[in-house]
Amino acid sequence: MEPKASVKNLIPYVPGKPIEELERELGIQGVAKMASNENPLGPSPLAKKALREHVSKVNLYPDGGCFELKRKLSEKLGVPEDTLIIGNGSNEVIEIVARTFLEPGDEAIYGRHAFIVYPIVTQALGCSHVVSEMPDLTHNLEDMLSLVTEKTKIIYIANPNNPTGTIVRRDEFEWFLKRVPENVIILVDEAYFEYVDDPEYPDTLRYHSARESLVTVRTFSKIYGLAGLRVGYGVASAEAVSYMDRVREPFNVNSAAQAAACAALDDESHVARSRELNREGKEFFREKLAELEVGYIESHANFFLVDLGKDPVPVYEALLRDGVITRPVGGYGLKTHLRVSFGLAQENERFIESLRRILRR
Repeated sequence: MEPKASVKNLIPYVPGKPIEELERELGIQGVAKMASNENPLGPSPLAKKALREHVSKVNLYPDGGCFELKRKLSEKLGVPEDTLIIGNGSNEVIEIVARTFLEPGDEAIYGRHAFIVYPIVTQALGCSHVVSEMPDLTHNLEDMLSLVTEKTKIIYIANPNNPTGTIVRRDEFEWFLKRVPENVIILVDEAYFEYVDDPEYPDTLRYHSARESLVTVRTFSKIYGLAGLRVGYGVASAEAVSYMDRVREPFNVNSAAQAAACAALDDESHVARSRELNREGKEFFREKLAELEVGYIESHANFFLVDLGKDPVPVYEALLRDGVITRPVGGYGLKTHLRVSFGLAQENERFIESLRRILRR
């Protein structure tokens, strides 16, 4: 069977190497996975309890409208329930937005070193993706604005950006909002926003009342530690959500994920512990990478983009042999970098010691 051309030419997304695969390949145990920006503390104890209690109900179809999760999110975020859409991870929400509003011939703008899912979903629909350069490894909103044409339908902004960890700040975001035509959707992917402590970071939920064509996308996969359950959400105008719900698959979010996400929202202390562990990991990495004279990009998320100044693949492979999984990001146009997630204290120390030995060889 021959796929359509837009799919045939797609470069697929390659996830981080699973722990089980590396353990099988090398016959080792106790691998430190620091490749996928997961929460090393795991899920909240309340979420685990909710999962255990939900086991006896998995013979039943989930609530297709995610009523309880929307209710709790509405209360926590201060947004109406009819402005929320729930997805099988935030990736699905991004895809639903694209499937709802993009038509063949439309254009979508994204950053050169931004999340690779944006061009994938755009190209799969037979649309054109327009690349904005990121000379400072963060979104250049002036450049993005200059690329807007009559064909532009969506602009993707990851804030913080993955894989660079950089952010767009409030002043530049507000400048951008005032100048982008109202018919262009601005989709802001805030998967890592809970980790940001910069006072100039713009929480985009504050701007929805002023702009109908704004979509905020967030996830339970990062600080809430529910990556394996796949649950995320989007906030948009009630009208936009009503259209997206027509495209969304029935029962797209499983019942266990809904139960765990609801419980996770109640455990603010777990979020606080996760944020503190992340802060400690970031400080440790700053100190130790400086000692090793290894460059990195200052991050507002739960990872560092480490610049080795050379092909990172041999270092990546040597780290694998030491039982440490990191992430080369050549697919993002970053040819000398590894992305490394902050782990537990012992995992961070293990990575640094392995890197020290490898660089001395």
